[in-house]
Amino acid sequence: MNVATPTRTSAQGSASLPGKLLADARRRAGLTQAELAKRLAISQAAVAQLERADANPRLATLDRALRATGAELVVSTRRRRPIVDEGLIRQQLELEPAERLRGLEAMYEQARKLTTAGEMHRGELA
Repeated sequence: MNVATPTRTSAQGSASLPGKLLADARRRAGLTQAELAKRLAISQAAVAQLERADANPRLATLDRALRATGAELVVSTRRRRPIVDEGLIRQQLELEPAERLRGLEAMYEQARKLTTAGEMHRGELA
């Protein structure tokens, strides 16, 4: 008895491409395209089209095809993780433009001092 294990994919992974999802599920089920086509009452060429890298079937179509392989399509959402510190951006936007400018000038001056210190440490300044 072959016990299927769930396959997790992310929206960024190549396995999230509908064609690849279907082809992988078909192979795990030990089916050929022709056998899957027979289960779906469609042609082998239609299965091949569903498995193409650029395939964009409706969710219902993909779910039906996956179920024919013994798999199940599960769609969910989750809160997006920001790639930047949105709190820091919000905090900066609450400042007056002149305050933001003074802060940037202070950071620039600190960066210049760090650069000079690094150059002195490496012996690059005489």
